[in-house]
This record gives sequence, C-alpha cells and structure tokens, in this order.
Amino acid sequence: MRIVVQVVKEAKVEVDGQIISQIGKGFLLFVGFTKGDQHDIIETMVKKVLSLRIFMDENGHTNLSLDDVNGEILSVSQFTLYADVAKGRRPSFVRALPPQEASILYDDWLKTLRAERPLAESGIFGADMKVSLVNDGPFTLLLDSDEIVRKNR
Repeated sequence: MRIVVQVVKEAKVEVDGQIISQIGKGFLLFVGFTKGDQHDIIETMVKKVLSLRIFMDENGHTNLSLDDVNGEILSVSQFTLYADVAKGRRPSFVRALPPQEASILYDDWLKTLRAERPLAESGIFGADMKVSLVNDGPFTLLLDSDEIVRKNR
C-alpha cells in the first residue's frame, strides 16, 4: 500500500463538473494498493497517517499533528502510485491491484479511517476525478507499507 500525503490549505474533488468533496486545512491522501495488501496493513497505515506530526508549530518546526491543527482529510484512490516506468516510456501497472480487488480494499481503508476520523472526505473509486489543491509548504510525503510495516515488526 502506498499513500502520498500532501499537506494542503484546501483541496477538492470534482466529478462531471460537480464538487463531490472538499476540505480546508489538512491532508490530501492519494491511496494505492498492490498484491498482498490486506486489513492489517490498512490499520497500520491509518495509524501512521493520523499520528504524523508534519504541521508547523509557532517556532516553524514540524511538530503538530492533524488533531493539533483541527485538520481535515480528503482521500482519493490512485492506482498509478504503483506505476513502473523502469523500461520504456509507457508506464506499466502490473503491480497495481486490479480494480475489483482494489475497490474492496479502498472501502476497507475508508471504513477504518472513518472509525477514527468520521468526517474524512473521499473521492469516488474509479471515477474520472478532477482534484484541485493548494499545497501548503509544499509538504508532501510518500508512505510505503513495505517500509512502514517492516520497521514496525
């Protein structure tokens, strides 16, 4: 599982010209799945995202969490996080979980996330989404469950 975390001042998702989700200050999360991902990985990744202290404090240090700043969350599924461009010029997506399986895991991700953050917003899995954001910093992190789960064992 991979998650791109972007600290944003605001973000929104549009589908067919209609805003379906939007947030103010918080995290815009792009979430992708690969073979072998399962519920225990999702639980670990939710905990990791929610415990990140990446907002600036009064001294300019990344010391504050999402809760500390009353931040919001917008989660968007993105299979392209598992694109492989090692060979050629066209990305291969063989490492990305097929849509039928990824949809089930994404629903589990949202359920697990919303158990902790009931107001978490989301895009629509598989839809042609237009995502807009104002990145704060910019501050962007890539979380990879292969690294995080291994280090937490």
